Amino acid sequence: MTTVGVIGLGVMGLAMAQNLMRSGFVVHGYDINPTQKKLFKAAKGSVCRSVQDLAEKVDVLITSLPSAASLMTVCHSLAESEAKKLTVIETSTLPIKEKMAARRLLSQTRMVLLDCPLSGTGSQAQTKDLVVYGSGPNAAFKKVKLVMEGFSRSQFYLGAFGNGMKLKMVANYLVAIHNAATAEALILAERSHLNLELVLAAISDSAGQSRMWQIRGPRMAAEDYSPMMSMHLWQKDMGIISDFVADAGAPSPVFDRARVLYSLAYQAGHGDSDSSVIHRLLKSMPASSFNVPLEV
Repeated sequence: MTTVGVIGLGVMGLAMAQNLMRSGFVVHGYDINPTQKKLFKAAKGSVCRSVQDLAEKVDVLITSLPSAASLMTVCHSLAESEAKKLTVIETSTLPIKEKMAARRLLSQTRMVLLDCPLSGTGSQAQTKDLVVYGSGPNAAFKKVKLVMEGFSRSQFYLGAFGNGMKLKMVANYLVAIHNAATAEALILAERSHLNLELVLAAISDSAGQSRMWQIRGPRMAAEDYSPMMSMHLWQKDMGIISDFVADAGAPSPVFDRARVLYSLAYQAGHGDSDSSVIHRLLKSMPASSFNVPLEV
C-alpha cells in the first residue's frame, strides 16, 4: 500500500488525511501547530518530527498550506532531505508565480511538483466532496491519481503546470458571486415574507440553485456564520483572483461589486467568520446603500 504524507494539518489537510486513512492508506503528517498535531494523532495518524523526517518515510506527499512563504519553507526542507523520488501534490490556493518558484526549487531534486488546488469547503473535505484541478506532468498525475481518489470525488487533469490554479481562480470567481447572490436572494425572500425553509427547498429544485445556495444558504438562513472558510483566508484568495482577472484583461463588473461586500465585511471585524457573513452585512444596511458605484 502506498504511504502518504500530509504537510499542513489545518481544516483541509486534516480532513484529507483522515479520508486517506479511511481509504486504507498509511498516512504520516506534519504541522508546525501543536494543536493540529494532536488532532491528527487523535485520528490515529502518525505524527512526524519534521518535514525531512516525513519526506523520508512516504511515497507520495500532499501539501496544504496557508501562504507562499510556507510553501517555499517546506520546499527548501524537502530539497535538503534525503528523501527518495517523490511526487508532491500541492493543493494550496496560491499565486501561480509562487508555485512556479516552488517547482523550480524541487526540479533540482528527484521530486516532481504537481499543481493541484481543490474546489470545496472544509466541511466538504470531511466527506470527500472535493474536486481536484490537477496540472503538471501527466505521467506523475496518473501515478498519484489513486491517492487523490482517497480524498476527493473528482479529479481533472488540465495540462501544463499552473492550469490547475487558473481553473481554481475561475471557480472561486464564481463562488464569490454565487455566495453574494445567495445572501441577497435570501434577504429578498425574507423581506417578501416568504417561509425561508420552503424557499431553500424550492430554489434547490429549480434553475436558480447553485452549490453555494445548497451549502451556505441554510447557514445564512440560520444566521450561522461559523467558518467553513474564514474571511482571513477568503480575502487572501480574493486578492489572488483580482490579480488574475487584471492580468487576463477580462471584464468583471459583477465580481468587482461582490468583492466590495467581502472587503466591507472584513473591515467590519468579521475576519474569523465564514464568507457567508456578507449576509449579516447586507441585512444591516439600507436598500439604497448599493445604488451608487463602489470601490474597494
